Amino acid sequence: MVVVSGDVKVYTVNGAVAGSSSSIPDWITRKRAAKTKGKRALRERVEGQVELIQGFEFPEASNKVRTTRDGHHVVATGTYKPQMRVWDLDELTMKFERHTDAENVDFIILSDNWTKTVHLQNDRSVELHTQGGFHYRTRIPRFGRSLAYHFPSCDALVSASGNEIYRLNLEQGRFLNPIVLDSPEDNPILGVNCIDINPAHQLLGFGIDGTPSVQFWDPRSRSRVGVLNLPKGRISRPTGRAVVALPGVDDEESSSGSLAVTAIASRPDGLSYAIATSTGHTLLYDIRSPKPFAFKDQGYGLPIKNVSWIEGGSRMAGDGMVLTADRKVVKIWDQHTPSSNFVSITPATDLNDVHHIPGSGLLLTANEGIQMATYYIPQLGPAPRWATFLENITEEMEDQSTRNVYEDYKFIERNELRVLGLDHLIGTPALKPYMHGYFVSLKLYDTARVIANPFAYAEHREKLIKERMDKLANSRIRTRKDAAAAMVKVNKALAQKVQKDAERERTKKEKKQARKAKQADEEAGDAMAVDDEAANEEPVTLLNDPRFKELFENPEFAVDEDSREYALLNPSAAAQKRSRAKTVVEEEEEEESDKSSSDGLSERTDDESSDDSSDAGELTKFDPRTRPGQKNARAEQQHARTREANRRRTPNINLTPLVPHASAAAAKLGDKNATFGQRLASRQTTTNTGKSAGVKFSADGGMEMSFTPSSSVTVDQPRSTKKKGARKGVEMLGATMERGGDEPQGELRENEKRGRTRRRHGQRSGSKNTFRMLSA
Repeated sequence: MVVVSGDVKVYTVNGAVAGSSSSIPDWITRKRAAKTKGKRALRERVEGQVELIQGFEFPEASNKVRTTRDGHHVVATGTYKPQMRVWDLDELTMKFERHTDAENVDFIILSDNWTKTVHLQNDRSVELHTQGGFHYRTRIPRFGRSLAYHFPSCDALVSASGNEIYRLNLEQGRFLNPIVLDSPEDNPILGVNCIDINPAHQLLGFGIDGTPSVQFWDPRSRSRVGVLNLPKGRISRPTGRAVVALPGVDDEESSSGSLAVTAIASRPDGLSYAIATSTGHTLLYDIRSPKPFAFKDQGYGLPIKNVSWIEGGSRMAGDGMVLTADRKVVKIWDQHTPSSNFVSITPATDLNDVHHIPGSGLLLTANEGIQMATYYIPQLGPAPRWATFLENITEEMEDQSTRNVYEDYKFIERNELRVLGLDHLIGTPALKPYMHGYFVSLKLYDTARVIANPFAYAEHREKLIKERMDKLANSRIRTRKDAAAAMVKVNKALAQKVQKDAERERTKKEKKQARKAKQADEEAGDAMAVDDEAANEEPVTLLNDPRFKELFENPEFAVDEDSREYALLNPSAAAQKRSRAKTVVEEEEEEESDKSSSDGLSERTDDESSDDSSDAGELTKFDPRTRPGQKNARAEQQHARTREANRRRTPNINLTPLVPHASAAAAKLGDKNATFGQRLASRQTTTNTGKSAGVKFSADGGMEMSFTPSSSVTVDQPRSTKKKGARKGVEMLGATMERGGDEPQGELRENEKRGRTRRRHGQRSGSKNTFRMLSA
């Protein structure tokens, strides 16, 4: 498993994945634990995780972890039962475990390998262990807090509560005079939390509890050479979350709220020191200056448990990196840029100790969980020589995708569960509730989908074939316009709207640039040229944005204009669509009306025309106060009066009889008011060429016309648009219709002034019915 922190990748090669304590559901963890129960070799672990060291764990929790100077072994202490375990790194497995009577507080390794160790226990005892096992035990007057070893003098230094540092000389085998720290009366020393021995000049540094200060002692004269007081104003204001002390739960140290130095680390150059406090701050000092040159806030407001310098072996990090760790997070940062982190790791469980293997990118952690976590950071340094295969594994993991823990399960919602017919399994172990749906086995999901839709595979195959054919068709040579149109397969209305908006914005920008060009001086010519180039750039829209490419190509993203959500977001468009839509009945009635109007011989009776009058369909025909079977006399009388008035009313329509327009000479012959049939029956028409056209009528009412064209060719003369006899302001619309002219004289009736005040009945208009009635 890999966690990306910025550009730096962190690989978890042992223990729980960093930052993923809640990423896997509990039922998956319990299921895997049940399968591997009773098999010590097959421990529960996340799929895809590398287990670098076999059995790198404790039954309950781990306290401290160290590596030997030769780099072949790892020594760690933990509980429960209190014990010490040693792992052989050459074999990548546990070498042995050794139990103790009390829980370990701190330990140091005296030899280059694991054979000689000193352990500080929480019952005020100090134990010495050798290769054969437990060797010797002694006790100190107060409860110990930390342990250190001074190699030149063979003194084991033990700090405890109070202002004394106990010295146990391992060469003589007895306690020497303790180092007594100067304690002011107004602010007494509550204890010494940590001891640091500089590897360059062997200067002793003691972190004080009760006052934020560090005292430096020379082991040769056993006297104090200096005191470093931390800026209390800066470290007394933690920026992280507030730490609330619970009475009877938190110890006296945390409930008192006193400032303290919790960790010290000296750089191998002998000049720089990293000092961590109980408020989550880390300060970097030069031994020649009392002011810090770097300040780092961990962010949680918790005491710093470990601080160390990372030197050598770094690839991207460089030298001068600092590692700080509290209970929640491990941060690695550069001493020159403390505000930014090189990498940040959030373990799955609370941390107790962190150890960096020198010259590599591997970190070992002791935590409150069963498994001890190990993290590999390739950008921090190479893999150790006993784990060189890690580099090959990480390179392969970068090339291939990491398997998801949900790969064998399918998440479906309740609606899809009902469609597949699996809703009866709710409450059974087959369905695992998660958020707004359920996890179901992938095999069960595939089987149910095939049963619900047997043609799912065929449809999927046809869809893939169609997509491939469309892709091949798009690769053909086409014009630019066709290529742009081929990109939009769905949501064409939205694409047109986007194009119109883009054109409008482009037009506005061009006008604005033209206006600026007119107002600009000659000195601003270069600036305007830059603006013109910026204006010619194509603006980013939904069509050319690759993030929304599927919106116009994938049919699954098509906008459903008939949905309720679309109507709520676009009420005007939905209303126009409803007004344009016609039902099947309305379409059939419109077709019947068009068919009846095309027949010139069909006429309506008086009753039919009166039904389509302006008063037809009035609301007074139905009185909701009357009982079923009872007549409304008032409504019937009103309807009869309206019907009689419509019969006597003369419509305001100018009618022109149908007269054939043959020629000016022929128009003067006969009666102008005669119909077309009467004129044909009474005479023969003469064409412009002088040839006659004969008309014969059959017995059944048919008509036959013969016409002989002229053999001479005549040139058409342009006709005058103004006809003889045409009235001024009158426009001919056909054989029998005209528009314009004088309006009829006389005053308008009352109903003509008001206009239509009642709804129409049926699909016919009143004007057409009246026209048919009067033309009979």
